[in-house]
Amino acid sequence: MLKTILLAGAALAVCATAATARDLKAIGISVGSMGNPFFVALSKGAEFEAKKTNPNVKVTAVGFDYDLGKQNTQIDNFIAAGVDMILLNPGDPKAIEPAIRRARAAGIVVVAVDTAAKGADATVETNNTQAGTIACEYLVEKMGGKGGLIILNGPQVSSVIERVNGCKEVIGKHSDIKLLSADQDAKGSREGGLATMQSLLTRFTSIDGVFAINDPTAIGAELAARQMHRGNFPITSVDGAPDAETALKDPNAKEFIATASQDPFMMARLAVQEGVGLMNGKKPETDPLLMDSKLVTRENVGDYKGWTSAR
Repeated sequence: MLKTILLAGAALAVCATAATARDLKAIGISVGSMGNPFFVALSKGAEFEAKKTNPNVKVTAVGFDYDLGKQNTQIDNFIAAGVDMILLNPGDPKAIEPAIRRARAAGIVVVAVDTAAKGADATVETNNTQAGTIACEYLVEKMGGKGGLIILNGPQVSSVIERVNGCKEVIGKHSDIKLLSADQDAKGSREGGLATMQSLLTRFTSIDGVFAINDPTAIGAELAARQMHRGNFPITSVDGAPDAETALKDPNAKEFIATASQDPFMMARLAVQEGVGLMNGKKPETDPLLMDSKLVTRENVGDYKGWTSAR
């Protein structure tokens, strides 16, 4: 049974790990892109928690830049290096399974973070369906329940698919909302959001709302709207990233109105805790472990504490 935990009030076991039969000496982290602040925060959270277990732990964090072949090589390198644990943000949740099997056969615990991966020992992620739902409910409300809506999609990993599905469920309840486009992959990046939104603004003369699958995409889309003097529609997204906080406080970025928060730092801490438990024969109480999202808007951003920092 799935269990959700609140970001703000998660009962995180932060006490020092008792002496265990197997020590965490090395951990490998493979994520989408180290150019994305989300994955940087995730990597820092993993290192923070790993060092609570062993101050001398070796942490290697790399980005596979959405190249599955590159991620396979990274996993093989981790196996060759003899790491004890791999935190994995999979490029393809199914295609990565053979690499995960190789790691597990070598006695390495594999924990999927942010996105599920077939064959992983455990998964820790945001409740992405809920995040997409609350972001799009707010968007549709600001659109007055009618008009043309665009979903700026991204790499087809489970987290993105779930966010889009949550948004589409909301749209399906409003007969006066027309989904103009939902299949354009903006690569989950600011540059991709900018280029894809520029193309869509050229294609559609009237757009009333945009849901982007993450904050970098949304910020790129907002920039495109400003550059093309089409800033007349609200934009929402998912992440709660520092850049989104800045945009929500910026009077010149008024189209960007909300983001559904995540906490990559805490997510990674939980993933390392799950992994250490698995290393020592303790199965997760629930899998996947889902972290609830909260909506951050221009009205409440002043109260938003942002991504968890080391403490």
